Amino acid sequence: MGRLEGKITLVTGAGNARGLGAATAQRFAEEGAFVYLTDLDAAGAEEVAQGIRQAGGAAEALVHDVTSEAAWDTVFAVIEKGHGRLDVLVNNAGIAVLKPLTMLTAADWEKQNKVNLDSVFHGTKRAVELMRRIGHGGSIINMSSIGGLVGVPACAAYGAAKGGVRIFSKVVAMECAAEGIRCNSVHPGMIETAMQDVARRDNPDGFKEIVASVPMKRLGTPLDIANMNLFLASDEANYITGAEFTVDGGVTAM
Repeated sequence: MGRLEGKITLVTGAGNARGLGAATAQRFAEEGAFVYLTDLDAAGAEEVAQGIRQAGGAAEALVHDVTSEAAWDTVFAVIEKGHGRLDVLVNNAGIAVLKPLTMLTAADWEKQNKVNLDSVFHGTKRAVELMRRIGHGGSIINMSSIGGLVGVPACAAYGAAKGGVRIFSKVVAMECAAEGIRCNSVHPGMIETAMQDVARRDNPDGFKEIVASVPMKRLGTPLDIANMNLFLASDEANYITGAEFTVDGGVTAM
């Protein structure tokens, strides 16, 4: 307990109780952080925040469209007014529109880049500005994917955005390292979320084959990702920046 004691944190895309953002927010709160958790789904975000508070943690839910610069400004204004600083940002919000290249529309491409890449720019820029102004350093964790490391069919737009997150994070790390502001990317593989329920239902045989192809022979859990984020948010990782962390059961090692 207490690995994030007293830290002020922000986790985006945390309104799905079975998602990576909610699991991360819960772990952060368990370890002593105050968590601002945001989502377009106001009711979902508040439900996650209430669960954290009922468990003895500290959390506040905010409605947040991560593609809107004005919405980012509002969120950071709330954080500054409430606590005056931000110690950890997890850019978790994302979407996946999985289509073969010839079926992708320009709208599909633009939407995925706005949510999965542009939002990371907006959040990281504001976090760096605030962390730099306060002068106490901080940790920025940008959620990418193994789809941002290797080619995955039907992931042209998704993979391009997630690959962009990887390189963007390295550049930010180099620009901010001397100030103690760390920036790393996390690359989940197949994780047991609501999205996998759809795949299991619609294509049970194909789903079994996919799981069998994972060296560890199972899907990961949101807690697996949350624990990685917890490590990177904590002072235990204070000499780690510009790195990428795969949490994929060995898939990208093949």
